[in-house]
Order: sequence, then structure tokens, then C-alpha cells
Amino acid sequence: MQRWEHILSRPAPEPTEPGRNGRPRLRPEFTTWVMGLPTDDYLTGVPDVSRIAALRLAGNGVVPHHAETAFRELARRAAIAQHP
Repeated sequence: MQRWEHILSRPAPEPTEPGRNGRPRLRPEFTTWVMGLPTDDYLTGVPDVSRIAALRLAGNGVVPHHAETAFRELARRAAIAQHP
């Protein structure tokens, strides 16, 4: 986590919050931080988006750092294929 905090230049938010029954539940802010999205309120700052909806959106999202790596690899392979 310390390495990711350094890469993102911001501290990790608390991963959980108390649920209705008092048991810990995952916070969307932590999920967006783990994904490396721009800010903790990237999903939670959208009006009328519930916690569950924010978590679903995050779950269906793409981690930007992984997408960049994938595109770079695809471009490298395409270049090799054009000039064997």
C-alpha cells in the first residue's frame, strides 16, 4: 500500500466503514483509490449515485494503469507484425 500511495501521491483512504448492522463494509473511495482513479470522489462525488452503484461502476471499470500497459503491448506487437 505504501508503494501505491507513493505512485498516486496520495494516502490510502480507510478501506471500510460501518454498515447498517455495524459490521465493516467496503468503501467506494477505497475501491477507486486501489484502481488508481484520479480522486477518491471520482465515483462517490456523482450526485444520486448510491454506494452500491458506485461499487458496481468501479467493478465494471478499467484500471487506467493496466489499460496503458495493454495498449503499449498491443502497439509493440503490431509494430513487430508489420516489420517481421
